[in-house]
Amino acid sequence: MIELRNVEKFYETRAGQTFVLRRISLYIKEGDFLTIMGPSGAGKSTLLAILGMLDSNWTGEYYFLGEAVHQLKPRDRVELNKRYIGFVFQQYHLLDDLTVYENLDIPLSYRNIKRSERQAIVADTLDRFQIVAKKDLYPNQLSGGQQQLVGVARAIIAKPKLILADEPTGNLHSSQGKEIMELFKTLNAQGTTIVQVTHSELNATYGNKVIRLFDGWLNDSAVSA
Repeated sequence: MIELRNVEKFYETRAGQTFVLRRISLYIKEGDFLTIMGPSGAGKSTLLAILGMLDSNWTGEYYFLGEAVHQLKPRDRVELNKRYIGFVFQQYHLLDDLTVYENLDIPLSYRNIKRSERQAIVADTLDRFQIVAKKDLYPNQLSGGQQQLVGVARAIIAKPKLILADEPTGNLHSSQGKEIMELFKTLNAQGTTIVQVTHSELNATYGNKVIRLFDGWLNDSAVSA
């Protein structure tokens, strides 16, 4: 599903180039549940942003479902993202001027789904995440944990082929966090490919593979299946 070949990212500074990622080569099969771990500043979130086609300022090769992402125009990358990828952001990234209901409807609007069907899907998702009472509220009226739940709901609502999750349970109570991880496990068993960034060894046990980054380098000896 995904293949990275010698992907690197750096920033130009007065002292020269400061690398965030170095020579990352990685293969992710369809149906994998991959966990990316490593200390703060190791490049985990940067790698996730590249996989999600949210960052285009890097070098190397990236293939997604047979498409050479590194050769695509920005508009085509955006379309690929909308069609196949759901992203759970660490900082939520909900649209502040839209209600919870409207935030959940956005991913469905990118697809050719009738309005009546979208309404039914959003209603089911609100119920599934027990946030029906929050549907008319705006993000700034929600707690951090509630925003996180909406963020997860938005990522999965359109049944993407790939879910990318950056610390998906970081702001949730332990019981809520367990429910989210169990949900990811179920989706993965149904064929959804999942890549998560986490500091939690417990969350890592839900997946089938772990990679570890250190100072932007992939530690090959730390890859496990």
